[in-house]
Amino acid sequence: MAMPVAFFALFFAYPVAAIVGRGLKADGVWQFGRIGTVLSRPAILDVLWFTTWQALASTALTLLIALPGAYVFARFDFPGKQLLRAVVTVPFVLPTVVVGTAFLALLGRGGFLDELWGVRLDTTVWAILLAHVFFNYAVVVRTVGGLWSQLDPRQEEAARVLGAGRLAAWRRVTLPALAPAVAAAALMVFLFTFTSFGVVQILGGPAYSTLEVEIYRQTAQLLDLPTAAVLTLVQFAAVGGILAVHARTVRRRETALKLVDPAQTSRPPRGAGQRALLGGVLLSVLLLVLLPLGVLVERSLDTSGGYGFAFYRALQSADASGSTFLVPPLDAIGNSLRYALVATVIALLIGGLAAAALTRRRAGRLVRGFDALLMLPLGVSAVTVGFGFLITLDRPPLDLRTSWILVPLAQALVGVPFVVRIMLPVLRAVDDRLREAAAVLGASPLRAWREVDLPLIRRAVLVAAGFAFAVSLGEFGATVFIARPDNPTLPVAVARLLGRSGELNYGQAMALSTILMLVCAASLLVLERIRTDRSGEF
Repeated sequence: MAMPVAFFALFFAYPVAAIVGRGLKADGVWQFGRIGTVLSRPAILDVLWFTTWQALASTALTLLIALPGAYVFARFDFPGKQLLRAVVTVPFVLPTVVVGTAFLALLGRGGFLDELWGVRLDTTVWAILLAHVFFNYAVVVRTVGGLWSQLDPRQEEAARVLGAGRLAAWRRVTLPALAPAVAAAALMVFLFTFTSFGVVQILGGPAYSTLEVEIYRQTAQLLDLPTAAVLTLVQFAAVGGILAVHARTVRRRETALKLVDPAQTSRPPRGAGQRALLGGVLLSVLLLVLLPLGVLVERSLDTSGGYGFAFYRALQSADASGSTFLVPPLDAIGNSLRYALVATVIALLIGGLAAAALTRRRAGRLVRGFDALLMLPLGVSAVTVGFGFLITLDRPPLDLRTSWILVPLAQALVGVPFVVRIMLPVLRAVDDRLREAAAVLGASPLRAWREVDLPLIRRAVLVAAGFAFAVSLGEFGATVFIARPDNPTLPVAVARLLGRSGELNYGQAMALSTILMLVCAASLLVLERIRTDRSGEF
């Protein structure tokens, strides 16, 4: 636990505490009375209420739509499965401002629904909920589906032989085994929607505001650091309480499971019911995932002179965007890939060590409490973290303001929780007796981990690496404050282009978003092929 604790203390707790201190201190004295003053405002109470209930509604709707998809990807074998699995993960890495713009084109004035049926959903909560499902569909499919594909189906078949119906067998055998993974996925979706920023700001309009939106408004627009500090503490308290309940509830349900090769559990759909389920999942993916992505591609090609690649060619020159960039926007691709690779390595190292420590049955309360703390970066404002980096990491020996490593460190903070949540259910499902048998036969702890744990968790490691890489590619909230002007990432470059008026800037933003989408899809497809090629080694 030493390395994970040091990492989070230095690059998360310290910067956030510094920001809160600046907001609640006056002449060196803590002003805790400001908390009650801020929380008594009716406008702030409305923000807290909307933030909570829209996150709950988004989580429930995402689970309802995505769990059938998790089952299909885990149990069915059909043409294009690897490609489709990679495609559904792409929305998770797109900058929120881009997704909000895409859904506005679909649901707003002159959008797809408006032209087809005369229906507009912009400035309504339904637009926000649908966009959140678009973002988080892959979280449920990959987190739950990863464990589901390794569950031995013969256990459910045995229950049916003993007289249980299909639904009863699933409810009594499969669902309890999946409960930790479902809870982990629900937790990630809730935290992500609880701190939603770009989607709410663009689709909700002035009528809707989450805590994240309000913190940004109080910090960047009103320069009211005391109010922003209070709202940050509220986020901390809410997220900490949720994580504590989650850790206590899920730990009681986690047991050793019999994990098998995923190739043994996947087969073509049989019967009308399974084919109908596959068709329904493919239709939902088409409407909720592929259609918004198609809008991005169409906008990137739609120039004033007709469809073409003029916006893509303009990305090769910094002059085409006026004074927006010091380097050609196309350079952001290489920057993003380098940063994401380094961030993925850091996230796997920190998250893997933390997950390994948390699986020990004799872990004390302090270690189990750290399980909840690992998720805090997903529930704390990225604006707060970004500002915190700037005001704390500015003195030797940690003067990193001009160092390239600062961006991967910020991205890894968001990647580590996903690594832990994906690897933890699988690690805890490994039977301790296998490790004990290896030790009895003379294996050292390191060799027992290499020969017993690693073959069983290799799939989870690859899934975690894919998520960490994807999250790093699309991280925007903290990166926008610390990325150097001559080394922008793809999301930062897109935001800069969207912030300037003109058809050329907007078209280049859509072109860069399309490139980000294709780079992510290609990376995840390679990961899928590697994972499939090695599945026989389990």
